[in-house]
Amino acid sequence: MCGIVGYIGKNNATPFLIDGLRALEYRGYDSAGIYVVSAGTIKRAGKVEELAKSVPEGFSGTAGIAHTRWATHGLPTELNAHPHADESETVWLVHNGIIENYAELRDALSAKGVRFRTETDTEALVALIASKYDAKTPLEEAVRAALAEVRGTYGIVVASVREPEKLVAARFGSPLMLGIGTDGYYIASDATPILKHTREVVYLDDGEMVIVTREGYDVRTREHEPVKKTVETLEWDVEAVQKKGHEHFMLKEIMEVPEVIENSMRGRLVPDEGTANLGGLRDVLPRVKRAKRIIITGCGSAYYAGLVGELLIEELAGIPVEVEIASELRYRRPTMNPEDAVLIAISQSGETLDTLEAIKEAKRHGMLTLGIVNVVGSTIARETDAGVYNHAGPEIGVASTKAFVSQLTVLSLIGLLLGRADSLSATDGSAFVRELAALPEHARTVLSRAAHIEALAKRYASMEDALFLGRKFQSPIAYEGALKLKEISYVHAEGYPAGEMKHGPIALIEPAFPSVVLAPRDSLYEKTKSNIQEIRARSGKVIAVTTDGSEEELAQVADDVIAVPKTHEALLPILTTIPLQLFAYYVAKERGLPIDKPRNLAKSVTVE
Repeated sequence: MCGIVGYIGKNNATPFLIDGLRALEYRGYDSAGIYVVSAGTIKRAGKVEELAKSVPEGFSGTAGIAHTRWATHGLPTELNAHPHADESETVWLVHNGIIENYAELRDALSAKGVRFRTETDTEALVALIASKYDAKTPLEEAVRAALAEVRGTYGIVVASVREPEKLVAARFGSPLMLGIGTDGYYIASDATPILKHTREVVYLDDGEMVIVTREGYDVRTREHEPVKKTVETLEWDVEAVQKKGHEHFMLKEIMEVPEVIENSMRGRLVPDEGTANLGGLRDVLPRVKRAKRIIITGCGSAYYAGLVGELLIEELAGIPVEVEIASELRYRRPTMNPEDAVLIAISQSGETLDTLEAIKEAKRHGMLTLGIVNVVGSTIARETDAGVYNHAGPEIGVASTKAFVSQLTVLSLIGLLLGRADSLSATDGSAFVRELAALPEHARTVLSRAAHIEALAKRYASMEDALFLGRKFQSPIAYEGALKLKEISYVHAEGYPAGEMKHGPIALIEPAFPSVVLAPRDSLYEKTKSNIQEIRARSGKVIAVTTDGSEEELAQVADDVIAVPKTHEALLPILTTIPLQLFAYYVAKERGLPIDKPRNLAKSVTVE
């Protein structure tokens, strides 16, 4: 949510700031703005292109900050857009996060005569900084003093008319990184704006701030203690975030699924022993194997991946697992012995605030925490005790596709590893490894059937409601399929366990209300087939997703059928996910919607 870029160096800051905002559009936003020292500020509601068109020739300077805003406090208007300034327009600031005590701060400052122009919590913060900033106080000291009075989360970059050769950035709960280039320094809320210019970065941790000038940078704690940081190298490159000829990032990322599965498994399968090798878990594996309880947490698609992981680990390893929505987990009273429990946190960005707070709560209680994240060096990757990287590459489309498949793949590897430590035999483990190794080719087969799925999507594109149903391993995929359709097609869709349909949702069935039923030939195939017949008996339309060889049988009870290759029942979710992603994509395309940037949504959710 929201995006931050900043630059100070030898060049004109404006081109980088505008291009950086374009690179961050995928995060979700509703307004944008730019401040360049010595040139001024320009803000616009709406798209970055509207801002870019408004920048006049000669709008230049060698330091500046810019922002895409996702509204929290105040409407998405030009006035409420960032950057924000104090009343005298001396201090300028961009901010991701939420200042929880902003109302108290506003009241206290108003009592001292400060006047506010916007509805935002950010304006209270910049006014607070300005109140600490006199002629004898360096900007960083004013920022530090102000942050000592703040409750909430923030990633901020601050500029000053009085000190035009300096930027100050700080973070607490909202990501920031510093890119180190040959022609200057780049600040951003994630790597995408920086990749064109440098791959050498420093990640700020919570409670840290960095003072940046043309001559160098100095990282400090909020207590002003110096911090020695390691310069890290970004693994992604510019080409990886391009569309490669596809109309949308989402389609490109779905089409990358076979390679993503391969990359998620690369070097991790041990066929001779029928197990997996996960180096990121090596040091903590004895404690994980001793666990009497595993808690998986995440938000949105990551939560649904966790539901599949629950079934995988329980089935293969016999360890009790529960899955909790991260935004709720942190508020629950712990009822387990922390020494007996392990938390697995799943997040594509590695910056999801709700998930990060759940991790911190678990660590406060002494629990071992593991991460499944896609972004190397992200906050969750650093905060957890150990973990597994997805290696899915950058995912730009807001709706998670290839990252979700990668999460399922990694959870399959974890289930295999723990299963082999329990009751899963070497023979069964080797058979599972063979099925895992075959998944990339199976995924290519599913993608080769995209034209059929597109044709179905066109026929159903006018629907206003849809029901997604599945059993056992397919139940979470029904939730995920419904989520994808909601996210990018704006079609009201619900996911349900197929057996629960008769306990309420069946009342909705009518000819204009289609159901997508996940019915692969698995252990519950016959029961799912009966659910389809219940829908048809009430004149409901059915799209069935099944496995090769069952098409003709299901065509007798379903209106339309999509098939995926056969594989191990526990791995079928990886394959049945793909047609649902394609279906949602093609429905949204037929409806003429902004697929990569759906309304009201953000890629990296850094507010609670």
